[in-house]
Amino acid sequence: MNFSDFELHPTLMANVSAQGFAQPTPIQAQAIPIALTGGNLIGLAQTGTGKTAAFVLPILNRLLQGRKGGTRALIVTPTRELAEQINESIIVLGKGTGLSSAPIYGGVGMIPQERALRAGVDIVVACPGRLLDHMGRGTARLDRVETLVLDEADRMLDMGFLPAIKRILEALPTRRQTMLFSATLPDELKSLAASTAPGAKLVQIGIVRPAHTITHAIYPVAPHRKTALLLDLLHKADTGSVLIFTRTKHRANRLLQQIAREGHTSAVLHSNKSQNQRQLALDGFRDGRFRILVATDIAARGLDVERISHVINYDIPDTADAYIHRIGRTGRATRTGDAFTLVTPEDGAEVRMIERALGAPL
Repeated sequence: MNFSDFELHPTLMANVSAQGFAQPTPIQAQAIPIALTGGNLIGLAQTGTGKTAAFVLPILNRLLQGRKGGTRALIVTPTRELAEQINESIIVLGKGTGLSSAPIYGGVGMIPQERALRAGVDIVVACPGRLLDHMGRGTARLDRVETLVLDEADRMLDMGFLPAIKRILEALPTRRQTMLFSATLPDELKSLAASTAPGAKLVQIGIVRPAHTITHAIYPVAPHRKTALLLDLLHKADTGSVLIFTRTKHRANRLLQQIAREGHTSAVLHSNKSQNQRQLALDGFRDGRFRILVATDIAARGLDVERISHVINYDIPDTADAYIHRIGRTGRATRTGDAFTLVTPEDGAEVRMIERALGAPL
């Protein structure tokens, strides 16, 4: 299958070609035809599978037809980083269409967002909390929304956004297309999908296992020796960009100082950082100014950075799902990657849980 098989608007096809996309990824091949018909859809896929284009292209295609005026598409996503990445995709794939979009999230000023909303942007990409703020102030008009996307839906539930999502849903027209994208489909999400996207077609891509291009290893270590082992790995391993996960913000900050003292270029990413600080850290990590990024799980989903050679779990994640999401930051787009996990004697239960999910011993 080629992108030309979708019969997209010529301007969109030109943008797709300009990006060097020839053949759709599996999630795109299955989801785009359903989305183009206006049908409801549940897409199960991890980040890094091309799912953003799987909903952005059909939205743009639809908006180029039919009536103009007002916000006609709403994409709800859990984090600022994801909102920015999705908005960037809309800008790139929608070039030359005249369609407008605005990212709406907390941690930055309301006024520029209010201006964009009052101007009636075609697509709003929003985090739930800030969108509710705008709805309360009367600046977000959602009565003309034709397409709703809930992206990283399981993550939004994990973060406690279900009540906010329900309030947003109440403000939308009942006649609309709903697309729900998630890495997993827990019972709570099944029930939300049943009421939000009735009759949705299910598309599922490689959920259970991480990419086969990733090599996994565990390093048993006493708790007080973890930092020494990590620094040794950073010195000895033939690494490109390295993403290190910690369980807490405090530990991420402390680890950053210890890594920087050893002469490594590094940055930190967690929820106590301002939006500007997060963006500077991400930009520096993407362009190679920082070789190492220390992060909490806020970066585990939706962090789209090319050429991460190693993911190191300084602290083992609590669930197999979290493990798969963390290590999914490497080994992307057929590249190889390594996932190292530092394991203390009390981490035995988590190791067994991850091994069950992988279907192989670590």
